[in-house]
Amino acid sequence: MGKNVIEMKDVWKIYSMGESEVQALRGISFSVEEGEFVSIMGPSGSGKSTCMNMIGCLDRPTSGDVCINGRLIAEMNETELAKLRNETVGFVFQQYHLLSSMTVLENVMLPLRYKGVPYSERKRLAETALEKVGLSERLNHRPHELSGGQKQRVAIARATVTKPRIILADEPTGALDSETGKAVLNLFYDINKTEGTTIVIVTHDSHIGESTPRCIRIFDGKIQSQ
Repeated sequence: MGKNVIEMKDVWKIYSMGESEVQALRGISFSVEEGEFVSIMGPSGSGKSTCMNMIGCLDRPTSGDVCINGRLIAEMNETELAKLRNETVGFVFQQYHLLSSMTVLENVMLPLRYKGVPYSERKRLAETALEKVGLSERLNHRPHELSGGQKQRVAIARATVTKPRIILADEPTGALDSETGKAVLNLFYDINKTEGTTIVIVTHDSHIGESTPRCIRIFDGKIQSQ
């Protein structure tokens, strides 16, 4: 702990919608230290998804500073942002975003291909990542042959295979029943503890928010508590 991997300082994000403006973020400030496990919680429309897009280097602030792993994203061009995103952040989504034409193993190998890792090394790293999430028996299955919980485990293996500093999970248990959701959440805890990876879960679910070591609550684009 000690070093901040995420820093938001007085961040505003304003979208123009025709004649009107939408203030999605209204001067939010917080930081997350390396190795922390944090949830960002708020109802739909609170600004939490916009906040997630900033952390994931998918969007830039209208004003204020967003600093990810020591880099100010406002000063970076699209190529630099893509590089920072690929090297620093692993994404897990509610709808899994697995490619149906690929096997489980191929899905997990994909981010390594973008990084130019040789095939044999990609395969080895992907097999290890899938073993850690308990899916060694499913390497050659395709996504449609898996349950929701198994799909989310594949998505987590894909997010962790590149050894990112930050895992950003958007409603990762939203499409799962409560028991499966709990198992997936425990998996994040294991990754956080064993790998030291910083975990940020974006959720509207108060059960998840209250179960994480730290919860940043957002409402109407402002931080209520952190």
